[in-house]
Amino acid sequence: MTACAIEGGSAGAAATAEPEAESRTEPDPKEPGAVSGPEDYGAEPEPEGSGDPGKPAGADAPGLPGSAADEDGPEASSAVGGPAAPAGGGPLPGGFTLTADGAYAARLTAAPGPPGERAWYPERWTLDGPEPYAVPLPLGQPEEPDAQVAPLADGRVLIRRRVADRQMFSLLYPTGPGTGELLQGAVECAEMTLLPPSPDGRCVYALSAGEHSSSLWLVAGGAFGPEEVARIPGRCSGGAWLDRAGRMLALDRRAPGGGPVKAVAVDLGRGAEVTPLLQIAPGSDDRLLLADADSGLLLIRSDAPGHDGLGWGVLGSCLPVRFPECLRLADATVTPFAVQPGQMLMPESCAVALRIDGAAGSWVGVWRPAGRRLHQFAAPLGWAPGAGYWSRDGVLRLPYTNGATSCGVALLDAPQDVEPSSVTGRPGDAEGGTQPSAAVSAPVVCRPVPLGQAPLHRAARSD
Repeated sequence: MTACAIEGGSAGAAATAEPEAESRTEPDPKEPGAVSGPEDYGAEPEPEGSGDPGKPAGADAPGLPGSAADEDGPEASSAVGGPAAPAGGGPLPGGFTLTADGAYAARLTAAPGPPGERAWYPERWTLDGPEPYAVPLPLGQPEEPDAQVAPLADGRVLIRRRVADRQMFSLLYPTGPGTGELLQGAVECAEMTLLPPSPDGRCVYALSAGEHSSSLWLVAGGAFGPEEVARIPGRCSGGAWLDRAGRMLALDRRAPGGGPVKAVAVDLGRGAEVTPLLQIAPGSDDRLLLADADSGLLLIRSDAPGHDGLGWGVLGSCLPVRFPECLRLADATVTPFAVQPGQMLMPESCAVALRIDGAAGSWVGVWRPAGRRLHQFAAPLGWAPGAGYWSRDGVLRLPYTNGATSCGVALLDAPQDVEPSSVTGRPGDAEGGTQPSAAVSAPVVCRPVPLGQAPLHRAARSD
């Protein structure tokens, strides 16, 4: 990996959707879910450079899924799905995690009740059938709201519970009208965070971070319960898979003596060998947010440009990381959450889904490295912000739940990018995705900072 053409971006934070109460029986998969197209919930705003860049079309409209946008007026289709209080004093948001292929998802939700008395329980979503449907997985005792869940490829759900200074792990699965539980074991640790499920959906890892070292644990998919597979010097966070075999894991690490945060790669097939992954500038914080194993596209957050910027690069490439100006919005943060798979050796053609957070709530952005424009759409009402996955043919699927639909998936076709020359009259530039999206903005001069060859070049080729 090399670094960095200077342009702009900003940091973002994760959030979750408003859950709805579910019954204790598995619903009929033919009836419960509703699938709606992009025209049902979102309208693309005017090109960047006009209006408020921190709002999507429809940010001020309290519409519901199904209302149409008026291209000639300021009001668009639906209200954005942000962390707003549900009608009727419903439950607070819970986390939403998907398998790598988007077949299953899991979240922690709660039945209606007064604050402090809500009964929290896991819920599994099945998303790869003709209609999405949710299966509640409650046990005899409610869960604590800080529990974490992660779905596996076989339909089971891993749950992490904190009991005093121990982390307890179990696998949950539906058993007719009830819920089965398979205890996995415990780890003596005060704090631990589940990482995204492995690409094959069979394993789940967890990270326990300390001031001087961090421990990586295999908590699902092992032979003998939770197993410590690596102890890494420094304080680690993040977590992104670099390959489809579940061997190369990227973590963001701060060295034991302090200093900037740098992304490193952990090779689980070679005794958890740690190698540098990002080194944009000596003193910059360089974090890896997302990686696509098919194309090698990396989505990066770094303050190397002089501000917290969202950039992109290619694993094993000698080209610099680029920070598109169109991903830098005023009064809004932009965070990527899904990359279009199947674009072999074509990282610039991958559609990237982004969560945009502003004063109006959360909405959806779509961008390609080869393009020069961030497309913005109002989210479906009740969207779990930051949750979604792409099909190989460029359809973004956004899970949501609201008063009208307890388990739904909205579909959004990736928009086509218009060549800048046809919009601005300027000739095309070879460095696609690095120029400002607004026609009135002056081009930004890119000044790459040369770096050494990426340590993962050979690993990327072999995988």
